[in-house]
Amino acid sequence: MFNKKKFIALGLTGLMAATLSVSSLAKVTLKLSHNNNKSHPVHISMQNMADEVKELTNGEVIIRIYPDSTLGNQRESMELIQSGSLDMAKSNASELEAFEPLYGAFNVPYLFKDTEHYYKALLDPEIGGKILASTEGKGFIGLTYYDAGSRSFYAKKPIRSPEDLKGLKVRVQPSPSALEMTKLMGASPTPLAFGELYTALQQGVVDAAENNPTALTLMRHGEVTKFFSEDEHTIIPDVLLISEKSWAKLTPEQQQAVKLAAAHSMMTHKDLWVKMTDEEVKKAKETLGVEFVKVDKQPFVEAVKPMHDKALADPVIGPYVQKIDALR
Repeated sequence: MFNKKKFIALGLTGLMAATLSVSSLAKVTLKLSHNNNKSHPVHISMQNMADEVKELTNGEVIIRIYPDSTLGNQRESMELIQSGSLDMAKSNASELEAFEPLYGAFNVPYLFKDTEHYYKALLDPEIGGKILASTEGKGFIGLTYYDAGSRSFYAKKPIRSPEDLKGLKVRVQPSPSALEMTKLMGASPTPLAFGELYTALQQGVVDAAENNPTALTLMRHGEVTKFFSEDEHTIIPDVLLISEKSWAKLTPEQQQAVKLAAAHSMMTHKDLWVKMTDEEVKKAKETLGVEFVKVDKQPFVEAVKPMHDKALADPVIGPYVQKIDALR
C-alpha cells in the first residue's frame, strides 16, 4: 500500500542529502606552504588573510597553512605550485627571478631609497601590479606582497666594508641577482636552503649570511653569529602565490574574496612587520648578545653600481627599474 507520509519523508531525506552533497562539493581547501615558523610576522599575516577568506566566502574556501617547510623548501614549493600539485606558497622576489625575470627588478641592490619608496613601487599598478600578473600562463599568479624588511650581512665578525667580505662564503638565495651582488662585493656566494642555514653557520659550511634581523631570533641564527652589519643592501618583498589550476577551481566571487583578503593582509602586515621587527632586534641584542654594526653604505653602493647600470640597460627589467627610480 502506498504510504504518502513515508514517501514525503524519503523525498525530503534525499533532497537534504543532495543539498549536503552540493554544499560539500562547493567547499574548497587550499594548502599554503612557507618556510618560516608560526611566530613569524608573515605567517601571522597569512593566517589573518586565511581567516578573512573564510569569513568572506562563508566557509566555502579554507586556506590551511603549513609552516617550517613541512611541504618542501621554498624552491620545491615553487616547482609544486607551478605543476599544480600545491595550491599556494609564499616565496620572494629573489627566488622568483628564476621563474619570471621581471621579479629581478626588485633584486637590484640599493634600488629603494626607503620603506616609503618601496611601498610606492609595490602598490603602483604599473610596477607591482604588472609584476604580480606577469606569470599568468606559467602555472601560477601573484596575489600580494609582504614586507620582508631590508637585508644585511651577519657573521661571526663585523662586516664594515666590502673588504671584510673577501674570502667569505656567504649563504645567498638561489637567484642570479644575489649571486652577482655577492661576487661584486668580493665574497663567495653559496646558495643553500634556508632551513639548512643554522647548521651550516654553526659548522662553518658558510661564514656568513644575509637576511633581515628576524632571522637572528626566529631562526636562532643569532646563537651562532654575533654581528649584524646594517648595510641594508636590498629590500626584497615576499610574494604570496596561487597555482593557476587552484585559481581556476574558485568561482569569480571566491577569487575576488581571495584577492581582497590578500590586499588587506599586505597593509595590516606593514605595521605588524615594524612592530615585530623592533621586538626581535631588542631580543637579539639583550638575549642573544648580537651586536648591530652601523656601516658606511657608500662603499657597498659603489661596489654594486654595475648591477644598477646593467639593470637599466636590460630590455626586460630596465623599464621597471626606471619607473622605480622615478618614484624616489
